[in-house]
Amino acid sequence: MFCVFCAIAAGEAPAAIVADWGQVLAIVPLGPVTAGHVLVLPRVHVPDVAADPAVSAAVMARAAVLAAEYPAVNVITSRGAAATQTVSHLHLHVVPRRDDDGLALPWSAPAAPSGRPGIP
Repeated sequence: MFCVFCAIAAGEAPAAIVADWGQVLAIVPLGPVTAGHVLVLPRVHVPDVAADPAVSAAVMARAAVLAAEYPAVNVITSRGAAATQTVSHLHLHVVPRRDDDGLALPWSAPAAPSGRPGIP
C-alpha cells in the first residue's frame, strides 16, 4: 500500500517542509485553508492518533510548538473515514485562525447578527 506521507518522510515525494525535528515533520498541505496551515506528522508509519500513543504524543508536542506561534489556532486530527480521515497516516493540522477568516468548523455555531455565536 502506498502512503504519501511515508514517501514524503523518506524524501521520495515532494513537499514544502516547514520544520524537521528528526522523527517528526511539519509540511505545508496541498490545500492550506489559512495562511500558516501546516500538517505535523511522524516519519514512521502510524495509521492514526490511537495506534501508537507515544508517537502521537511526540507529534502533538511538535504541533504545540508551532501552535504557540499564534494567538488563535486549531490543532486537529481525525481517526477513521467517518471522522474525515483521508490519509491513513497520523497527521495533525495546525490551523492559525483570526476572527474574520470565514473558516467554519463542523461543530461551529453559526454567527448571530452580532458576530458572536448564539448572541443576537
